Amino acid sequence: MNARKEHPFQGWGLKNTDRPLVIAGPCSAETEGQVMETARALKEQNIEIFRAGIWKPRTRPNSFEGIGSKGLIWLKRVQSELGMKVSTEVANVKHVYEALKFGVDIIWIGARTSANPFAMQEIADALKGVDIPVFVKNPVNPDVDLWIGAIERIIGAGVSKIGAIHRGFSSFERHSYRNIPQWQIPIELSRRMPDIPIICDPSHIGGRREVLQEISQKAMDLNYDGLIIETHPRPDEAWSDARQQLTPKSLNQLLNSLSLRKVNAQDPNFLLVLDELRTKIDQFDEAILEILEKRMEVAEQIGVYKKENNISILQPSRWQEIINKTLQKGKNRSLSNELIGQVFKAIHQESINKQTRIMNEKV
Repeated sequence: MNARKEHPFQGWGLKNTDRPLVIAGPCSAETEGQVMETARALKEQNIEIFRAGIWKPRTRPNSFEGIGSKGLIWLKRVQSELGMKVSTEVANVKHVYEALKFGVDIIWIGARTSANPFAMQEIADALKGVDIPVFVKNPVNPDVDLWIGAIERIIGAGVSKIGAIHRGFSSFERHSYRNIPQWQIPIELSRRMPDIPIICDPSHIGGRREVLQEISQKAMDLNYDGLIIETHPRPDEAWSDARQQLTPKSLNQLLNSLSLRKVNAQDPNFLLVLDELRTKIDQFDEAILEILEKRMEVAEQIGVYKKENNISILQPSRWQEIINKTLQKGKNRSLSNELIGQVFKAIHQESINKQTRIMNEKV
C-alpha cells in the first residue's frame, strides 16, 4: 500500500486519529439491551465508533433482515449516554434519509449496493449537501474500477470525508475464508486513489472468529488505516453472523496483539538491502515474462496443430492433469494452492484465447 498522510481521518470529528481506527459493534442491532451492553463494554476499551446493522441485506428471504428504523433510537441513546459516534450500513435512499434524521455520525455502503451504479447514484444524490463521513465497501465481485466508480459517485455528491472498506470478494471456489481477500485489489485502489483511507473488515473476510487476528495483522502489515470488527456480548447467540463475531474482551485481546509496522524507513542500510532484494525480484519477473512468452509460442503451435486436425481447443482431461501436477509441485515448493490455482488458470485462459484466435483465422 502507498504511504498516505499521517492522520487520514483528520477533520472527521474524532478525538483519536491514531492508526488503526477501530469501528466495533454487533453485526445486527437486536435489542436495546444488547446494543447498550455492547456499547458500554467497547466504551471501556476506548473504542470511539460504535457500529450496528439496522437493515441487513440477506441472501435469502425469511432470515433476520434487521430490526429496522427503531434500532436508530438505540444508536441515538449510545450517542447521548456514552458519547460514542455511531455508524450503520445504508442500502437505499430511504435508509440514508432515516440515518440522517436520527443523526447517525458515519454511514457505510455495503458490497451488494456498491456493485450497482444506479443504486450508488441514487444514494449519492440523497447525500448532496450533507457532508457526513461515508465508507464504501468493495463490490462483491473483484472489480477495482467498479469500486472506484462507486467512490467517485459519492465524491461527486460533494462528500469530502470518504473512505473505503475491504471486505473480500465472493467466489464459487472453496477457500479457507468466507470471502477471498484478493489483497492486490485494495492495493491497486490505494495506488490509484492514495488519499482515500482504507480500513479492513476481517469479520466478513474471515467468516470465523478464529482467523480474525491473522487477517487484521495482514491489514496492518499492508498499511491499512483501520479495522471494522463485529463484536457481540454473546456471539453464539447472535441473530446474524454468529461465527464471525467476537466478545468485547476478545476484541481487546486481538487489538493488543497487533504489531504496527513503520510506514517508511530512512535507515540507509535497510534501504540498501531492500533495493538489492527488489533488484532480484525485477530480474525474476523478467525471467517469468520470458518463460511465459515461450510457453505461449508453444500454445500457438498446438493451436495450429489442432486446427489442422479439426480437434477442439479445450481438452478437459489435459487441463485437470496440469492442475493436479502443478498443485503437487507447488506444495513441494511451499507455494499455496491459491497462488498456483490462480496463476495457472490465468495461463490456461490465455492459451485458450490464443488458440481460439488461430482456430477462427480465415485462410
